[in-house]
This record gives sequence, C-alpha cells and structure tokens, in this order.
Amino acid sequence: MQALAEAYKTKLEALGTEIQESDELQAYLEEEEEEQYMQLKEMFEPRIGMVYDEVAGAHPLQLIALETLLLQPEFEGLYLPKILGFTVLRGEVDDARMKYTRTQEHFKEVLMAICNSANFDLLRKRIGQSIQMGFALSSDIWVTNLINEVDNKRVRYFLQGQKLDRYRVLEERVKGYQRYQRQFQSENFMSAEFPQALSDLKTLYSPLKRFLLYRVDGNYDNSSIIPHLRSFVENKAFKGHREHLEVLVLYASFFELEGDDLDHLRKHFNEVRKSMDDFQEQYLEYLLELHLKEEVIIDPDADKRISSVMDHKIKDDLSKYYDLLDEVHSKGYTTDEAQEAVKAFYTQYQGLSNINECLRQTIYGYFHRLISNLEETDYPELFEISKLYPVYMNIFANQQFNQQLKELSLEYVGKLLKKYTDKRGKDYQDIKKFVTTTFQDLGFLKEKEVVEMFKTRRKRKKTS
Repeated sequence: MQALAEAYKTKLEALGTEIQESDELQAYLEEEEEEQYMQLKEMFEPRIGMVYDEVAGAHPLQLIALETLLLQPEFEGLYLPKILGFTVLRGEVDDARMKYTRTQEHFKEVLMAICNSANFDLLRKRIGQSIQMGFALSSDIWVTNLINEVDNKRVRYFLQGQKLDRYRVLEERVKGYQRYQRQFQSENFMSAEFPQALSDLKTLYSPLKRFLLYRVDGNYDNSSIIPHLRSFVENKAFKGHREHLEVLVLYASFFELEGDDLDHLRKHFNEVRKSMDDFQEQYLEYLLELHLKEEVIIDPDADKRISSVMDHKIKDDLSKYYDLLDEVHSKGYTTDEAQEAVKAFYTQYQGLSNINECLRQTIYGYFHRLISNLEETDYPELFEISKLYPVYMNIFANQQFNQQLKELSLEYVGKLLKKYTDKRGKDYQDIKKFVTTTFQDLGFLKEKEVVEMFKTRRKRKKTS
C-alpha cells in the first residue's frame, strides 16, 4: 500500500472537519432522523467522491490508504457503502470455484468499520448486496470467524442474514457476481501492490496483472505507476520468471515512454531476452494470450512500442517478426508489398505455431477495427475491404481465421438488415446482392442460408 499524498490527505481532513461542523450533522444528531442523514450524504459524498476519483485516476496505488482514512469516525460512514462494493470486486476470484483466491482483509476492515459506526442502522440499508456477494465469494470458515468478532448481537444477526443459501450453488454465484459487477462498470477503483521480494511474486502477481490490464484498457494516466514498474523490471530476483516476462510485455506494449524510462526498459528487456533460455517461446505464448483477450487491444501502436524497445541487432525470430510488423504497419496491410512480406514470413513457420498465430491475429485486428467501427451508412466500405479476404485467407489457409472474418462480417450485415428494411430499396438490394455473391464465394454461407437470411417473414394472423 502506497501512502496517501499530503495534498489529498489535507483535502480529506478538511472535509472531515467540515462534516463535523456542519449544520446538517447537528440537525441529524438532534433529531436522529434518516432525512437529516440523507441531507448530510447529499452534501458531502459527492465531494468525497471527487477526491476519490482524482486519486483513482492519477495515483491508484494510494487508494487503499485513502479508503482507510475514510474509516475514521469524523466522516460519519459517508462513502463507505460504495467503498465496501469496491473491496468486493477487487478480490481475485478463482473462475472454477467462484471463490476468492485469498482472504479479503480490506473488505473485512471496511465492513467492521460500518458495523461499529454510530450510523449503522442507516448504512445497513445500502450494504446488503455487497455483504451477500462478499460472503458468497469467501470461505464459510472465514465468514463465520468474521461474524463472531462482532460484539453487538443485533449487528451479528444482521450479518448472519446476509449468508444466502442460494449462493452455495456455483451457478448462482456466477450469475450473482456478474450482476453485481455490472453495477460498477463505470467506476474506477482498481488498485494493487507491487511485490518487492521473490517470496511475494507468486501471491501478489495475479492481482497486479489484473490491475495493469485494467489501467491500460481504461486509457488512464499511468505516469505514477512507471517508477514502480521500473523497480519491478530491474529486480534481479524476478528476472527469468514468467511473471517478470509478462510485465515486460505489458510495460513495453502499453506505456508511453521516452528518455531515461525508455532506455531503462530497453536495457532490461533485451538483457532478459538474451539470458532467458525460453524467452521467445514464452513471449509469443503470452503475446497470443493478450491478442485473444477481448479487453486488450494489441494495435499497431502497441507493436511499434515493442519494436522500439527491442534490439533488432539480435537476430532471432522476434526481430524477424517485428521487422515484418514494422513493414506491414508502415506500408499498410492492403498493399501488395505488405501481403507478399506476410506470405514470405508465414511460410517459414508451422501454420499453428505461436508466431504465426500472432501474425494472423495482427492482420485480423485490422479487419476488426475497420468493420466494427463502421456505421450502417458506410456499408460500401465492407464491399471494398472484403476484396482482401481471399488474399489473406489464401495466405493463412486457417479455418479459425476464416471463421473470425465470417462472424465479424455477419454481425455487421445483421446491423444493416435492421436498418434497411425496405426490400425494394436500393440499399437493401445492394446488400442482398453483395451477400448472395461474396459470402457464398468465400464459403461463409451456403445458398440455403442466404435464402433464409433474406426470406420475407410472414406475420402471423391474429386469432380472434
């Protein structure tokens, strides 16, 4: 946990003082009515939220320290229900069991602060779902021990009531967790701890990787994380471990570096590249894993960043791969020169090798970015870009690549048919003609499937 910067600490302490001196709090203490507490909430929670968002955006490693400060009594439990939800979702979950891989002590810390708050009776109305999910993802023994630490019998009964039997079923935990996640889709609350010693690398790495992927996917200001990444990549004890390699890939791909930071990464990246026996194999394996993640985009900019870090004087497969990508990205994947270069490279390796898989995903990425961003009115661009399909389908001769192009194209055509419903209209007829000819030629659809796609659906007669 990184300490909270003095500027943020000062802001929050000033807010705490303001809360204690406010007329809203005095009114609540005198009348003890929910309406008065809600006025206090409406007055101060947005202001706490502004500080929280600022820290989360620019200094995410300080979030736990910020949340811990807000547990102090002078904040009257404000913003804690939201923080409790954040602690539930931060925990790493084992997908197979749908249980936390490690106990969530910060969840416990926030929950106990709420339970011991003088305003518990009001806060409890906003925390039920968070407790239910947090308990469902935790072990029964851990939950039981937590509840037994609560002295107040009434609070203890409340907590016991949040252990729902339906969440004992794996399928229900999965559904519940997915529903719960959707409530926080627009929130930025992820944080992590960077391991300092080899003994911490295995236990802290998985949440750290999740955090880094979250940050690069959200396009946040990550400048405050760079010093910690520098320390991580130069740690001699970590070098040669898969976790270290993966951080090198993420750091090189997604962080905008220059000057000393870029030179520092170059030094350690290429040092590990030369000293680690299976570096190329593990590198390409992880790169392919990133290509296949929906939340990660390995675009030309990411490739160019890595290429700028990599020492091309080292004559290995990675140098050849990034020399090719530099050519494809500079000349354009639509050019004959790039296509010939791809073909020449591709034939040097086995079709299902990781290096060829990464190359296919790179080319598919071009098609995906173009077609997925087309508006319905831009459909003539699909007609044009589809002329390139046979070129790369012939180069790769890979059924999965063909299937990806098919699904991508059919998804867009589905959008077109929802917009252009006039079967006599020029747009509809152009689309029908294109699909009928091109999709059959490409093997995307059979004649019967095309007929079914454009068949006029008869409306059912209403029965009296």
